[in-house]
Amino acid sequence: MFESVKRREFTKEEIRQVIEGRGALSRPPMLYDMWIYPQIYGKRRKAFEEFMDASIKDTELIDVVLPDNFTAPEDAPDYKWAPEHIKERKGVGIDENYIAEDWDVMEEMYDSFPTTEYPGLIPPGKKPDRNKYVVVRWCFCFFERMWSFRGMETALTDFYLYPDEVHRLFRKLTDYYMRIMERVKEEAGADAVFVTDDIGTQNGPFFSLDIFREFFKPYYRQLIDKAHSLGMHFWLHSCGNIELYMEDFIEIGLDVIHPIQKYTMNYKEIAEKYGDRICLLVGFDVQQTIPFGTVEDVRREVRELIDIFSRPDGRFMLTMGNGSTTDWKLESLEALYDETEEYSYGLYKNYSGNDA
Repeated sequence: MFESVKRREFTKEEIRQVIEGRGALSRPPMLYDMWIYPQIYGKRRKAFEEFMDASIKDTELIDVVLPDNFTAPEDAPDYKWAPEHIKERKGVGIDENYIAEDWDVMEEMYDSFPTTEYPGLIPPGKKPDRNKYVVVRWCFCFFERMWSFRGMETALTDFYLYPDEVHRLFRKLTDYYMRIMERVKEEAGADAVFVTDDIGTQNGPFFSLDIFREFFKPYYRQLIDKAHSLGMHFWLHSCGNIELYMEDFIEIGLDVIHPIQKYTMNYKEIAEKYGDRICLLVGFDVQQTIPFGTVEDVRREVRELIDIFSRPDGRFMLTMGNGSTTDWKLESLEALYDETEEYSYGLYKNYSGNDA
């Protein structure tokens, strides 16, 4: 069932070529595995693990261990964001399980910021294949980290009520992340840093362009510049419609944007307006097609994505729109991988210089 006739996985330099717009390969890079977690499938776990073992993985992914808000690892009891006397709230939503409603508590948190030198940053036993393009990922960058500290409702008003405090927080986070970036380059040979920051909703962005430019853009610019100075690309995941910010992200050098979420952004418009200036890591729909669609629905959407986003110069890769859930069907994933290979094989052989 899982015998593979797959073509070879791509090298580090080939992935760089696609990201930087220096030419497409024999198919779009396939990064579906980044968001597929077989451990959640219960009785079907063995079948999913066998499938994933046999599937194409064009990049090597490492999820680093950044501090949790309240829970520290046994070997580093201070490796958490919350001061010791702040306890986790029970029985509340994730956006209400925050650390500091008062900025005085935030100042206290700054005094006990977790170390950037935690030895377990790279999960033990994770030795990346240095011949492959290595992506190091962590969740929560600026806004996500902010609302996890302050609570969603408070965080959304802080930009207006406490602008200086927001800048101070983002400055602290930027300095923290830049040291983490140095470590992942040194210790894992990372080719890219991939962070999440959901700053879009189903209908539009969370913030006005003015708010984005004052509070987010300067700090993202510093992270992107730092990545480039270390010889790495910078990737960003943001759910929702963030088209309002695309030109600014391109201006400050963002290399890869994910996921171009279906039902929030217009595929054709995004491909036409931005596809020649930034690599689009397009996420296959996880809200409807994978959990509820038929195998043919999956194949049809694969063909649609490849038709819309493929370019002779590259700048297009495929993955999932977000993480897997228990309603995903194995046969749909099999169709996803198979159709990506087979359909792109026919299309991409027309691109000059490709070995079909």
